[in-house]
Parts: sequence; structure tokens; C-alpha cells
Amino acid sequence: MPGVPYLYRMYKPLIRPLLFQVDPEQIHDLSYPGIKTAFRLPFAAQLSKKLFRLDHPGLEREVFGLKFPNPVGLAAGFDKDARLVDEFENFGFGFIEIGTLTPMPQPGNDKPRLFRLPQDQGLINRMGFNNRGVEVAAHRLKNRKGTTIIGGNIGKNKNTPNDQALKDYLYCYKALYDVVDYFVVNVSSPNTPNLRELQDKEPLQHLLSELQDQNQAMAKPKPLLLKIAPDLNTEQLNDIVQIATSTQLSGLIATNTTISRENLTTNSAQVATMGAGGLSGKPLTKRSTEIIKYLRQNLPLNIRLIGVGGIMTAADALEKLDAGADLIQLYTGFIYEGPGLVRKINQAILQR
Repeated sequence: MPGVPYLYRMYKPLIRPLLFQVDPEQIHDLSYPGIKTAFRLPFAAQLSKKLFRLDHPGLEREVFGLKFPNPVGLAAGFDKDARLVDEFENFGFGFIEIGTLTPMPQPGNDKPRLFRLPQDQGLINRMGFNNRGVEVAAHRLKNRKGTTIIGGNIGKNKNTPNDQALKDYLYCYKALYDVVDYFVVNVSSPNTPNLRELQDKEPLQHLLSELQDQNQAMAKPKPLLLKIAPDLNTEQLNDIVQIATSTQLSGLIATNTTISRENLTTNSAQVATMGAGGLSGKPLTKRSTEIIKYLRQNLPLNIRLIGVGGIMTAADALEKLDAGADLIQLYTGFIYEGPGLVRKINQAILQR
């Protein structure tokens, strides 16, 4: 379709510069009512599907016992509160992951907390699980019109001590059970104090075992996944492999954002003014792929992988799939490249 490459080419020189004139969190928030309003116009959904969606049997994937129309998903963090799942489905995504959600609403960390690094095609965020609470998202999902696969990414409230974290994860699991297709346990965000300590072997084994016990007690257990950090060393990755195997997880998501600031071209003093937070985008491309490859070589084949981190081009997506990812997710690439990237990746998969 001639309109697709044209729109894809126009996003970066025309649309993105306008969006990038506004504070990144502010434009993110402002875009939600704009997108919602646009899709209320007659034929808007049909036009968006025609431009961006690509349906083909060669794109379908059966993973975790679920049938995905294509392997390109929207990563958690973009639509935390499930405000636009129907609209994002029209942009061609094969699945959408909401969250990270917590039992109680929380504002997250102090602003500013989201920063662009255009020279590096990256973002730094320290959002801190800002969300309106799991019950709000669950209510929205009960009333959605679309049929796309939904993942529920769950976490703990900032003020919940780690030794009580299990109750928060169980609360979110129960609240979302009827409205999501799979669950993701997030213990790898760098923006909630002490959260990454739950990635240590003993607390992680306990948390996942208890969650899996609850899951298996349900009439229809849901796929249970774990999202991991890119900053784990080989020993820690081996622990993850052992725990994922012993708790019979359905899959892993590799990776979350990184606390590393290595090999950035943005002025180091400028980066320092942005402060702490997780780095995403192109600087993460290589490391996340390395972890996917290592996990695929060491995990049982029945534990599937979702690759995320620095997918800025179709070539990046193919590299993740070649490394062993069954599915992939976009976040920063979607911001820098626009919705045309989804179709571009799916076209590249079909052309192989």
C-alpha cells in the first residue's frame, strides 16, 4: 500500500519534531485524549487498520497456548492503565501489555522523571509505577471492545515492604484474572526502591512459587511470565534459569530498562542532570539480545521468550527473533519511529 511507506517516512521529519518540542511525559499524557478522540471519528479505526495492520497466516504465532495474530506487541509502561487498548490494537500490534499495575493507586516519583536522549535514540525514566490502581484497569478491560491478547504486568506498591510483596502481587493477580490472557511479574524495574532485591534467588523463588501455586489452583491457569533486568550477571542469569524451570514459568521477558550509562554519545554532564532511572532504546539493543540468546541456549524449550529492548528497526526485531525470542515488544522504538514500525517489522518477517 503506497500510503504506508509515505506515512512512515513523514513521521520522523514532520510529526516527531513537533512531538519532541513538548516535555516527554506531558506529550505522552496529552496524546491519550487526542488518540481517543481521533478514533471516535467515522472510519478512523478502519483507516488505521488498513494503514498499519498486516494480517497474514505467516505472521501468526502460538505461544503459551495463545494464538497471536503477529509477534509484535506493545510493551508494558506505554498504556499502564489500559486506557487505549482498543486504539493500539488498530495500530497493528499483535498483543498489548498493560501496567505495571499495583493494588493501590500511586503517583510515582517526583517530576521531571522522563527524559529523551535523541542523539542515542533513547529514553531515561524513573516513573515509579505511577498508575491508578489495578481495579481501575480491570474495570476498563471488562468493557473493552477489541479482541487483542492482553498481558497484565503486575508489581507492588512503593510503600509495601519486600517481605510483604507477595500479597500485592496476589492482589493484582486476582483482580486481573478474568480480564487478561497472561501475567508478567515485574521485579526488575530500577525505579521502585529495593524492588530489584526481589530478583535475588531466595525471595524470587518464594514469590514465584506462591504465585504459581495460586495460578495452578484456578480453574484455568494463565501463562505466568517473569520480566528480568539487563543488568544481571551470568551467575544471576543461571539462577533465573533454575527458578523459571523449577516454578514452571511459561516464559521470560528480556529485558527491562538498564541502570547503565555506558557508551552514550549524549554529553555525560547532560545525562548526569537527568539523574537516576532506567535507560531504554538503542543503547539497550545489544545487551538485551545477548541475554535473549543466553537464555534460549540454557532454558528448556517449553519456556518461551519475549524480546524487548532497543528494537528501533525491522533489522533489530529480526535479530531478537534469531536470538531465540518467540515474540517481541516495542516501547522506545514506537516513540522514535512511529506506528509504521509495527507494519514494517511484520513485512520484514514475511519477506524472509
